[in-house]
Amino acid sequence: MPSREPAKPFTAHDFQLVLLRRMADHNPDLVADARRELGVSLAGMREANKRWQAMVRSPRARSAASRYRSVLGAPEREGKRAVGDLECAAWQWPLPLWPDLRFEVLVGPHGAVWNEWLVRAPDANGPPLRTLDDLTPWSCTVDEAARAFAPARPLEGTAPTRWGLAFTAPDADGVPREVVAEFTWGLLQRTAVVDPPPGPADRPAGR
Repeated sequence: MPSREPAKPFTAHDFQLVLLRRMADHNPDLVADARRELGVSLAGMREANKRWQAMVRSPRARSAASRYRSVLGAPEREGKRAVGDLECAAWQWPLPLWPDLRFEVLVGPHGAVWNEWLVRAPDANGPPLRTLDDLTPWSCTVDEAARAFAPARPLEGTAPTRWGLAFTAPDADGVPREVVAEFTWGLLQRTAVVDPPPGPADRPAGR
């Protein structure tokens, strides 16, 4: 019988394609540019996601924490993080597509993964977030938007890797607007203003 070729290892390069695949629903143009930067076709991105899903769903799958270490290697940074009254480990890895961000995994007791998302790198400055115009796709992370427009209310996402925030932010005229922001893997994808546009009588004087 012909020998079977060994399975192709899943790498950090492939993992970036998994993140992009989830983001393509909201920002296909940004994802296409990033995919070309990685030198991968659309079919290649889909294949990477298919292989990742097979790893996750395999009956012999290792724990999520072990899987990330296998794919991404040893974390660049390891620390502790308080989540409510509990403490968990925080592991961070760099990804070439987003040099100012880190992929962070929060690991609880017995290796349970509590969260997995993109966060700002410790030595990187986040963007100035003052108005709606600053909330462009991929510009900020969940925690950055929540801090900039506090108090923000978390919303249930449409998938395990998606989050939502509801908050108030001023528009270009300085008028407070009610906003819903959607994030995938912790990175902003799109925003929607949910209150009606203000009439002339509602605008600040002099505008």
